Amino acid sequence: MGRSQESFNKKEVKKNKEKKRKEKERKRLARKENEKGRGLEDMIAYVDEFGMITATPPDPGKKKNIELADIEISVRPKEQIQPSDPVRKGTVTFYNKSKGFGFIADSETKESIFVHVNNSLEEIEEGNFVSFEITSGEKGLAAIRVKIIRQPDELENPASLR
Repeated sequence: MGRSQESFNKKEVKKNKEKKRKEKERKRLARKENEKGRGLEDMIAYVDEFGMITATPPDPGKKKNIELADIEISVRPKEQIQPSDPVRKGTVTFYNKSKGFGFIADSETKESIFVHVNNSLEEIEEGNFVSFEITSGEKGLAAIRVKIIRQPDELENPASLR
């Protein structure tokens, strides 16, 4: 008589697969049983006056009537928007000549704006007081048409400005 073609290892693998299949089926049936008891009321959530999600319905006594005309949209009409001067001023806080880029601190908003050597009309360096225009770059705001107003040595010696 010949020996069985199934080795011990093959029998173990087959037994483990069958065990996993039965466990998965048992979990599926348990999930199905739990979902039967849930109705629409169990699935409803409410938002309270503070914006928090809660399971209890709101108190009708606290309800406020809001007129449609009282609702304001966050976007201002075009006539109310002040046209800003496209030419800004600021100080070059960092500039790497070898890599050809740096940052300008805007004198009004104090935010840091990227500047590239290709967008500069003159050769700039750290400490220069410059005028520039802002455009949207790849990773944020970028300065274009950068022009020097004052050199760093002029800022240190106010007598030279007269």
